[in-house]
Amino acid sequence: MSEARAFLEDLDYAISRGTPQSRARALWHATDLLMAGRYIDHEIWAFGEVIGRLADEIEVAARAELSERMAHFGNAPANLIHRLAFDDAIEVAGPVLRESELLDGAALVANAMTKSQAHLLAISQRKSIAEAVTDVLVRRGNQEVVNAVATNQGARFSNSGFLHMIKRAEGDSILAEQLGVRSDIPRQLFQQLIAKASDDVKKRLARERPEMLEQIQTSVSDVTGELQSKFGPASRSYFVAKRVVTTQHRLGNLNEESIAGYAQSHRFDEVTIGLSLLCSLPTDVIERALKDRKRELLLVLAKALRFSWSTTMSLLFLGAPDHRITAGDLDDLERAFATLNVETSRSVLEFYQSRKAGAPASGTAARPVELQMEALQ
Repeated sequence: MSEARAFLEDLDYAISRGTPQSRARALWHATDLLMAGRYIDHEIWAFGEVIGRLADEIEVAARAELSERMAHFGNAPANLIHRLAFDDAIEVAGPVLRESELLDGAALVANAMTKSQAHLLAISQRKSIAEAVTDVLVRRGNQEVVNAVATNQGARFSNSGFLHMIKRAEGDSILAEQLGVRSDIPRQLFQQLIAKASDDVKKRLARERPEMLEQIQTSVSDVTGELQSKFGPASRSYFVAKRVVTTQHRLGNLNEESIAGYAQSHRFDEVTIGLSLLCSLPTDVIERALKDRKRELLLVLAKALRFSWSTTMSLLFLGAPDHRITAGDLDDLERAFATLNVETSRSVLEFYQSRKAGAPASGTAARPVELQMEALQ
C-alpha cells in the first residue's frame, strides 16, 4: 500500500496549507479511501491521525457525520474513535460512544469520569457495559443516566454499583421498579431495595414477576409444627436445656458469647432456644433457619442481632449436614453476610415477629418486608 502511504504523507503536508473547504474535501476523500481499502495496522493508525487532524479543522456538523460513519465501521482507526469519543460536542462523541466496539473499558471509564452528562447518557445506551463502567455511571450520572443504565439489559453491575443504585432509588419509584425487575440483581440486594420501596412499587413488582410472589408467599407462610412433625416431640434433654437457657436470659446473661459457645459445642437445643428468646420468635422458625440449606434467613437473623461473622459461621456449621461447609460455599456466605444491612435485617425480623404474634403488619415495618422474602429464597 505504498500509494496509500504517499497519499497520506501528501495529505498531512497539505493540512496546514489548505482552506477549510479543501480540508473538508480531503477529509471525505481520506475517509472513503480508508473504508474502501484493506490496510495493515500501522496504515490504519496513520489514517486515523490524518483524518483526526482534518476533523479538528472542520465544523461540528461534519465531525458528527464522520462519527456516524466511523461508529459502525469495524476497521476504523482506534486513535480516531478515541478522539471522536472525547470531543466536547455530544453530536460528535455520541455515535461512537453508543455504537463503536473499538472503545475499550479503560477509555469508557475515563470518558465517564471526565465528560458531560450527555456523554454519560450515550455510554449508558451501549449494547453492553462492563461493571467498571457502570460503577462510574451510577455515581456521576444524573437521573436520566441512571434510569437509562438501569433499563439496559446489557449493563452489568457490581454489588457496589447495585448498592449505590438502591440508595439512589429511595424516593424514586421509577428507578426502584426498574431495578426490581432486573433478573441479575442479587437476592440480598433485592431485599434491601424492596425494604425501602413504596407499597405501590411492591404491588407492581408482584404483578410483573409473579414467580416472586409465589416465593414470597411460601417464605412467609406459617411453619408452626413443621420441624416438630419431622423430628418428633421434644426430648427430656430439650426441656432441661430450655430451663437452663431461659434462666440465663432472665438473668441477662444470654448474649452473643453464650450463643457462640453453645454453637461451637454443637448444643443445638440450647442454640435454638437461645436464638428464639433473643429474636422473640418461636423455636420452629429458628430450627428452620438453622436447618435450611439456603441459609439466607439465618444470615439475616444473625445480622439483625449484630452478631459477628465468627459467631454466624459457628451457627452455619452447627446447622449444616455433618457440620461441614465447603470453602467455596463459606466464602459466598461470608460475602452475603457482609452485604446485609442491619436495619433492613431487623425489619425482616420484625415482620416474622408480627406474623408469629398474629398481629397485622404495620405500614412502616412489616408490610414493606413482605417482598423482601424473595431475597431470602
